[in-house]
Amino acid sequence: MSSSPSGPSTSVGGPAVSPDRIVPSWTDPVAAQASEAVGGPWGRHAVTGRALFWTPLRVCLLFVVLGLSLAWIKQEPCADGDWSGFRQYTHLCYADPLPLFGRFDLGSGALPYLDSPVDYPVLTGGLMALAAAVGRAYDGAARASDLLPDLPPVQSFYVVTCLLLSVSALVTARGVLGLSGRRPWDAAMIGLSPLLVVHAFTNWDLFAVALTTLGMWAWARDRPVTAGVLLGLATAAKLYPLLVLVALFLLCLRAGLLRTWLRAAGAALAAWAAVNVPVALAAWDEWGLFFRRNGVREADPDSLWNIALHLSGDRLLDGPLEPGQTPVVLNTLSALAVVLMVLGVGWLVLAAPVRPRVAQVAFLLVAGFLLLNKVWSPQYSLWLLPLAVLARPAWRSLLAWQATEALLWAPRMLWYLGTDNRGIDVGWFFLAVGIRDAAVVVLVALVVRDVLQPDRDVVRAGWRGVDDPAGGPLQWRGDAVVLPRRSAQDAA
Repeated sequence: MSSSPSGPSTSVGGPAVSPDRIVPSWTDPVAAQASEAVGGPWGRHAVTGRALFWTPLRVCLLFVVLGLSLAWIKQEPCADGDWSGFRQYTHLCYADPLPLFGRFDLGSGALPYLDSPVDYPVLTGGLMALAAAVGRAYDGAARASDLLPDLPPVQSFYVVTCLLLSVSALVTARGVLGLSGRRPWDAAMIGLSPLLVVHAFTNWDLFAVALTTLGMWAWARDRPVTAGVLLGLATAAKLYPLLVLVALFLLCLRAGLLRTWLRAAGAALAAWAAVNVPVALAAWDEWGLFFRRNGVREADPDSLWNIALHLSGDRLLDGPLEPGQTPVVLNTLSALAVVLMVLGVGWLVLAAPVRPRVAQVAFLLVAGFLLLNKVWSPQYSLWLLPLAVLARPAWRSLLAWQATEALLWAPRMLWYLGTDNRGIDVGWFFLAVGIRDAAVVVLVALVVRDVLQPDRDVVRAGWRGVDDPAGGPLQWRGDAVVLPRRSAQDAA
């Protein structure tokens, strides 16, 4: 069965009446084909919105649970901390929380920053401390009772960490559904994501992703102060949510809503300060370790900068560096590239024929940052997941991109394993990185095309009368600042 992307009521032998929400098996060819496994596309006389239990929300949350279950099966061989025989690489189950448990002395009850230096943002350090405390409580209960299995302390910590991250994934899916308007089934792309299966438990990034998604949901519900608080807390867990605030600034600039944005930005600053200032006052050097480490950090293996350095024999940029030496040229060029990218997205926002949607701008900024920054840790790709789903909810392009992300994990682990241990050469790893980067660039190009040609945007074109489900105060707002655009006749 084929269908037209122009609206929910157009399909071969189309429905008699349109439902009150977008039906993916009518509008997306991949979803239509996949539906054949469960009886085919939704029937024309089927009733929507009256399920007694299996509502779209519950089904999407079930998908997340299934995805997280697969993620845990992948991680389980490494969960006890026994990485003998390079198990973390051969079983593709490496995860940062396991080695960092000992490095940060979390098993002894040491508090991050106050008792042990931690090179992570403060709220992420708080999540570590919470998981460690719950893990120690479980260990004590297991020693006092024969009913509970006795686990190594690192495994207790990791299990609790994975449970907390699982809650974050569920919250993210709920937030995406709330941001999707009449497209609730778009949230299914979170639970059915290969990226979630591979990287849900690699690091603590899902925590920041959940807070960011909640902040965007609060903005969509016309609550800029609440949105600012949540985005400020998200920035206290990872710095990338600042780019979402930049996206809101650009859109509010075009719409003449800078006062509204200032309320959100002020709330974000207050929330960030409320979390960070007490720790900074109590342990200034330990609090600043995260920022100092990022300053001296070299190009990440996944970054384009590292590929350029490798191909040049370390003759580009700063050249060979001593341990701890700051890569001044690399830092300057990567920062300049990111600034130019932000300016380019700003031009796009102000020059587009119709004001872009929040998710489109946020996705472009985060994707551009990952492509141009000197660091792209593998789990950072989770930052893009909810933004990509909301920016361009098309199953084919999203699955193609995520497949490259998931497949990159295997070459990365085999490269770390080394050729002496039957691993692979760096060239194969760089090839996988290039394929992933190309997929992200294609997705960026498709979103830019949708911005420049709004009729191609499936969110706006899929349902008459829809502007931006995540727009909040921006919804149906007129333009105050727009850059002049040259018409085809003027160009001729």
